[in-house]
Amino acid sequence: MTELSQFIKEKRKLHNLTQQDLSFKSGLGLRFIREVEQGKTSMRMDKVNQLLALFGMELTATTKAKNNG
Repeated sequence: MTELSQFIKEKRKLHNLTQQDLSFKSGLGLRFIREVEQGKTSMRMDKVNQLLALFGMELTATTKAKNNG
């Protein structure tokens, strides 16, 4: 499970929403919601941001931590 999928699932449960509820509220397909929660690694950022907007969040670019190994 990715950090994003875990975040979405936790927020959904915290707000007592089913995947279907989240799909309806976000305007996104149920299949997309399921794929996000299952950790699909390639998704459209605009759709992810549409979903995250329900929780007051958005994807942003950040500096990648250097791996000193």
